[in-house]
Amino acid sequence: MEPLEHIFPEGQHKVAAPLSPAVKVGNLLFISGIPAYAADGTLAVGDFTAQMTQTMANITGILAAAGAGWDRVAKVNVLLTRREDFAEMNRIYAEHFPDGKYPARTTAIVYSLPRPNFLLEIECIAVL
Repeated sequence: MEPLEHIFPEGQHKVAAPLSPAVKVGNLLFISGIPAYAADGTLAVGDFTAQMTQTMANITGILAAAGAGWDRVAKVNVLLTRREDFAEMNRIYAEHFPDGKYPARTTAIVYSLPRPNFLLEIECIAVL
């Protein structure tokens, strides 16, 4: 059986929830739903652009800690709490794939996320 490796990137805020930011098994990396906490634990309340940018930076750090980048991401799930943020999410998201080779993706508009000020969460799976 393949061992599980729990990834906790240095310099990122550690959420007070019973989860690992990512788990690596074999050549697969499963990244939990990542919110927009800055390293100091702050959140840009009400600012979707700042939250999306921070969330993508957080995932970039997790991928790097596992020895990968966005080019190795195969599947992404995006959860938004406001439909009007969809275009801005796409704009920022696309910046991480300059070659235009995007992973498979599902985007859902949800009623709520675990914290009332979260405007989004993103989870993904990468192949290492």
